Amino acid sequence: MPLLRRGGRAGLGLLLPLVAAIGWEIAVATGAASGRLLPPPSRIGATLWELAVSGDLWLHVEATLVRVGLGFLCGAAAGIIAGALVATIPLLRWLVDPSLQALRAVPSLAWVPLFILWFGILETPKVLLIAVGVFFPVYVGVSGAIASVDRKLVEVGRIFRLSRLALARRILLPAVLPATLVGLRTGLGLGFLFVVAAELMGASEGLGYLLVDGQQFSKPDQIVAAIIAFALVGKAADMALLTLTRPLTRWQDTVRDSL
Repeated sequence: MPLLRRGGRAGLGLLLPLVAAIGWEIAVATGAASGRLLPPPSRIGATLWELAVSGDLWLHVEATLVRVGLGFLCGAAAGIIAGALVATIPLLRWLVDPSLQALRAVPSLAWVPLFILWFGILETPKVLLIAVGVFFPVYVGVSGAIASVDRKLVEVGRIFRLSRLALARRILLPAVLPATLVGLRTGLGLGFLFVVAAELMGASEGLGYLLVDGQQFSKPDQIVAAIIAFALVGKAADMALLTLTRPLTRWQDTVRDSL
């Protein structure tokens, strides 16, 4: 029964894009729309199939996934450590947090020329740019979660004379874990946003490169195909992260499934 429910929800999630695709296909087929700048789904599907059969699609997907994976690991680790330190050490909070909050507002493309100047156009600046995009939501999530832990929970732990390690493991960690996982999911999404800017830096492979190549050679079907590939790969990565981290919050008694 739960499997049927999950299958029904997945079907509902596919309903909107399917209706939009069929509607646009009919509009182009009947002449109500030209389909020159936004090709019909049949043409986009044919382009995706050609890229998949030739092996180019998997080459671009692999390159993008490797960059996002490395950037995510580096950015998430740095965000968790920085968030925990800033939230627990007042001096760091006053000294470091204002600067990090200001840097958080810098657009991704603003880092590109500086990273090219510092690191060249090989893989290092691409991974670092993605790490920057991942770092900030994870940092904000972790520091905010620690700062919002209920003081009464900590006082209860002290009443039971828990050591610092036991207090962190039994009270602080369960309290901050849900918000931290949300920050990780947000960071992963931003990693896929930043990889497009990263692949502007002299990349010869990757889904971002596929987008730019389609724009330069006026191939809207390739552009939309790359966008769809980004959506599918990003959704798959998000589902993988959610599946891997779900056991960590199994103890939660939430109302999500009952609403």
